[in-house]
Amino acid sequence: MTADLSPTATSLLAYAPATTAPGTGDAAGSLLAADVPSVVQSIDWLAIAPPTLTALAALAVLVADLFLPAHRKRILGYATLTALAAALAFLIPLRSGDRSTFCVTTGAQACSYTADHFTVVIQALVLGGAFLTVLLSLDDTRELPAGEYWFLLLASASGAALLPASRDLATLVVALEVASLPAFALVGIKRGDRRSSEAALKFFLSSVVATAVMLLGVSFVYAATGTLHLTEIADRLDDVSPVLDTLAKTGVALTLVGSAFKTAAAPFHFWVPDTYVGAPLPIAAYLSVVGKAVGFSGLILVTVIAFPSYADVWGPALAVLAALTMTVGNVAALRQNATRARSAVRLLAWSSVAQAGYLLVPIAAAAYSSDEQIGSTVAYALMYAVVNLGAFAVAALVARTHPGNRLSDYRGLYATRPLAALALGFFLLCLAGLPPGIIGLFAKVTVFSAAVDAGLGWLAVVMAVNVVIALYYYLQWTAILFRAPDGAPETAGPDTGSPASAPPRRFRVPTPLTTAIVLTSAAGILLSGVPQAVLRFAAVSLF
Repeated sequence: MTADLSPTATSLLAYAPATTAPGTGDAAGSLLAADVPSVVQSIDWLAIAPPTLTALAALAVLVADLFLPAHRKRILGYATLTALAAALAFLIPLRSGDRSTFCVTTGAQACSYTADHFTVVIQALVLGGAFLTVLLSLDDTRELPAGEYWFLLLASASGAALLPASRDLATLVVALEVASLPAFALVGIKRGDRRSSEAALKFFLSSVVATAVMLLGVSFVYAATGTLHLTEIADRLDDVSPVLDTLAKTGVALTLVGSAFKTAAAPFHFWVPDTYVGAPLPIAAYLSVVGKAVGFSGLILVTVIAFPSYADVWGPALAVLAALTMTVGNVAALRQNATRARSAVRLLAWSSVAQAGYLLVPIAAAAYSSDEQIGSTVAYALMYAVVNLGAFAVAALVARTHPGNRLSDYRGLYATRPLAALALGFFLLCLAGLPPGIIGLFAKVTVFSAAVDAGLGWLAVVMAVNVVIALYYYLQWTAILFRAPDGAPETAGPDTGSPASAPPRRFRVPTPLTTAIVLTSAAGILLSGVPQAVLRFAAVSLF
């Protein structure tokens, strides 16, 4: 964790030998010890328990993999599941949102780690998303190096859980990279698969560029303010020297550009479709939810907490990015060919880009009104995480019999898997914002209201147009689920003389995959019945 230069200098003075006159050394030493406060930072172990436990579990899994025979590697998956459940349980005593640690002991009151309401909610989203990813992966790791897979997933989840609690730029960048670096390896973990290797390379190169740009921006901000703590940066940017004003603005702009890469905002979204298609399906689901939560958490922290003085810079920029991102994502999703290989995953990828545009709207609105608008992004992210993971879970189910995962492969799913078809239809309607997906409708209304309340009427109009565009491909996919399967007669009668059609082929659905679909469906239905469970975050300050 970091501290400003002044505490460092003070600590050096505290340990410097005293040169005093004979007979006065003891008194002078006592006086110096009394005047200089301790620079030793206390640690609140409960506050840091969720990311710490996840990181320790990653190391334990990696070591255990060395001693387990191949036929017992499945134990590692259940150990990963247990560790994530335990990390989620440690969030319960943190729900009051009033804990901080790694705080500066001299000068200003600034901490490097804060477990406020924003942190707890995002950590619940991240760890819950990782938990569901493990359920999707348990029966798909037999052809993958299991030990490395679970280690990388836990390592990435630990970084993702650390990031929303980060309150200085150094910790934030480290957390971002801890979440991202294992994800590169997870995308390319299918050895010998050309598509997987290409996806990992694209993901890696784009993320490296984003990190380089962000680090340059962070260095400029540090040069202009002399501190890395977000709250201290906000205070010092209020009265930055005119000589350093251009440097500070450049640093803010570069930091935002780096964050835009991480959130998959247009025009920095080009890596998303190929990465999702080439990655193992559970990892594509993980990136669409946890990866997006990581990017938006970092963006919220640097804009709302560190750079409020430059809201006139990042506010209009994010509003334009939001409009561009949702438009590009929805238009590209419209162009998907139902018979193209992996077109279902590709459509979900472009849908993810469009959803990123909606998530940007309240952040842009915060520049024009108040920080409470951030709650709309958090509420929408919670809704999106549940239903998008559910959609990927059903896609994983279909992929077991149709590895191509084309949109046309979903034709007649209701005839073979009626409950799965109903679940996917419900998830798609939630993403579209149509009943019975009430939570999707209310979440979109909340985001729309944030734009209107902030005076961004033009952005609200762009969002409304994009919601209508998205209805087409979400409803089209939903309709495919209930059509007659290919090759099956549309109507049949007892006197037609036609031979009876063969019953659809059945297979046993793995229990973890069934559990993932049931959990996401139940959560979606519960949130639609009690939408205020997440929408309440849109009406309160999370910091």
